[in-house]
Amino acid sequence: MPRITKVYTRTGDEGRTGLGSGRRVEKDAARIDAYGEVDELNSVLGLVRAQLAESPAAAVVARIQNELFHLGSDLCVPEEDKERLPVPVVREEHVRALEAWIDEMQAALEPLANFVLPAGAPAAAGLHVARAVCRRAERRVVGLAREERIGPWVIPYLNRLSDALFVAARWENRRQGVPDVLWDSRA
Repeated sequence: MPRITKVYTRTGDEGRTGLGSGRRVEKDAARIDAYGEVDELNSVLGLVRAQLAESPAAAVVARIQNELFHLGSDLCVPEEDKERLPVPVVREEHVRALEAWIDEMQAALEPLANFVLPAGAPAAAGLHVARAVCRRAERRVVGLAREERIGPWVIPYLNRLSDALFVAARWENRRQGVPDVLWDSRA
C-alpha cells in the first residue's frame, strides 16, 4: 500500500510523469491518457454513488470504483515490468462479476424495443454519463493496446462495465418509478 506523505513533488513541472515502474514518460503519452480516462470514470462514478445513497446499486458501484483502481494499477505498470513489480490487476473474475450484475438487473427489466436517451432520474442520468466516459476510456485503452501490451482483461472489463452502466441506468429508473426516455426517430 503506498504511503503518500506529500501531494506535490515538482517532478512533473516539465510535462513528464512517472509510471508505476519508475520509468518517466510524457504526460500526454498513450498510457497516461488511458489511465487518466479511467481515473475520470472513477470520479464520475463517485458522483453517481452519492446520488445512489438509497439504492442497492450503491454497493456495487463502490466495488467497481475499487476495481477501477486495480485497472489503473494494471495500466500504470507496463506488462514487461509486472513480474518484478506485482501489482493489483483486473482479472476474469471481475468481468464475470459485472456479467452477473448485468444479468441480475436485466431480469427485472422489459426488453428494449427502441434506443434509450440518456435521461431519467438524476442517478440514472449520471450512470448514462459514466457509461459514455467508460466508452471513451475503452477507446483510449484500445489505442494504447495497438502500441503496447496491456493486461488481458483490461479491455473486456471496460467493455462489460459500459454495458453494466447502461443496464444500471435503466434499472435505477425502474426502481425510482421513472420510465426510460425513448428516442423518437421522427422528432
